[in-house]
Amino acid sequence: MDADQWMRIGQEALAFLLAASCPGCDQPGTLLCDRCRQLLEPQPQRLTTPQGLEVRAAMTFEGVPARSIRRLKEDGATILARPLGCAVAGILGEAARGAVIAPVPTSWVSFRRRGFRVPELLIRRAGFESRRTLRPVRRTADQRGLGRAARARNVDGSMRAHPAPRSHARVVIFDDVVTTGATLDEAARALRAAGWHPVGAVALAATARLRGTDPTRSEHTVNW
Repeated sequence: MDADQWMRIGQEALAFLLAASCPGCDQPGTLLCDRCRQLLEPQPQRLTTPQGLEVRAAMTFEGVPARSIRRLKEDGATILARPLGCAVAGILGEAARGAVIAPVPTSWVSFRRRGFRVPELLIRRAGFESRRTLRPVRRTADQRGLGRAARARNVDGSMRAHPAPRSHARVVIFDDVVTTGATLDEAARALRAAGWHPVGAVALAATARLRGTDPTRSEHTVNW
């Protein structure tokens, strides 16, 4: 590559940076300002899905974290996957000891639109490997705008898992955002049906809708 090509690349990168703005505060000329980066520090919380699966989330889906996640998912700002991945790395590392990390599957429609799978990208940026154990077996409606019961009906029977390599193989389910827990419960159901032993789930962020559930109720023993 000659000097002119390197110069063009540098000019394009500079133009991209100058056109960028911080997702948290809209400060121009930066992909993530220092102040908003500090607001992505993890604030771990333990939650429980409607079917009793324990979930550990790194942060609350509001404010700067929510805007950063939306910028990643909706605008394709994959550079934000690194600070977001770092935020969940500690929790994921503790949960995944001796367990396979199974990301919630991305639909073909979402993959074609984005060109990447958000949960898998976050796992990589957190410094871990995942196994594509789950796969979608039917299309589902957009979960946004659906209530708790409608979300559960929407995803019911929508996933299938590859057979476990051995009886009761431990697996941790990972998703970027958990709202009511219906998707995680469906993932856990599919994994159990294939011989896996889900020991819990990890999410980058949890919404207030799941935080409103009883965090002490659990039907399945979880040993992190």
